Amino acid sequence: MSTLKIRLAESVKDAMRAKASDRLGTLRFLQAAIKQKEVDERRELNDAEVTAIIEKQVKQRKESIAAFEQAGRTETVLQETAEMSVLREFLPQAASEQEVNAAIDSAVAEVHASGVTGAPAMGKVMAILKLALAGRADMSALSAQVKAKLN
Repeated sequence: MSTLKIRLAESVKDAMRAKASDRLGTLRFLQAAIKQKEVDERRELNDAEVTAIIEKQVKQRKESIAAFEQAGRTETVLQETAEMSVLREFLPQAASEQEVNAAIDSAVAEVHASGVTGAPAMGKVMAILKLALAGRADMSALSAQVKAKLN
């Protein structure tokens, strides 16, 4: 069993003991999403795959928050924000700006060394960065930085 899933299970138990129903609901929803993916793929997920599920959940919350803010539903925005903060506890610590820049430079150099240029280079660089910085950096911000670097 992955260490992240063990940590999640312990957090569920802690939330149950503390009678923190909102936190417990978010954690159980995350566990259900992980279990669904495992059932679909008929195998146990590793930490990187669990992190990808958590990132997806955080991204969904961000999109929901933006939509609810436009609709003026502040109570729902607060709930989504609270859920997002619970989910972020399980993501790895964010990469520093220096780490991100170094990873981008390294990935661009690696792709250019293989002779790939233009639009295909963008995809290859992003694939390398996704592996290197999974859960530690915002991929949409990275994409903008890579695009600027390649042009």
